[in-house]
Amino acid sequence: MGPRVAQRSRQFGSGEHPGGSPSRCSDRQLADRLTSPLARCAGPGVDPDAWYPVSTDPERARAQAGMALALCGQCIVRLECLEMSMRHWTTVGRHGIWGGMLDSERAVLHAARITGTPVTALPTADNAG
Repeated sequence: MGPRVAQRSRQFGSGEHPGGSPSRCSDRQLADRLTSPLARCAGPGVDPDAWYPVSTDPERARAQAGMALALCGQCIVRLECLEMSMRHWTTVGRHGIWGGMLDSERAVLHAARITGTPVTALPTADNAG
């Protein structure tokens, strides 16, 4: 992690998100964050295919996407990524790994989202009980 990213990580750590809640960000603001050095997926040497597991079985899909999920687990723009997926569910947001979650996991979140639950209140792999 470079010094600029480390500084931003400290600045936005402890559950804070750049610019406030991801749900308050414009699509442009989300896209800027997801393509910035803050996003673990935007780094060089990351195979784009790693984000799209072939299997529909959750256990196998997690194994196939292990590298992508490991990057997501350390990413500070994870909620912004999940927000982008929810907003663009009918197009690109439905498929692949977004916000550290499989498409089948996000489908459950999307169902809750359409009832008005903000992405920051949805259960994720980190806080699901």
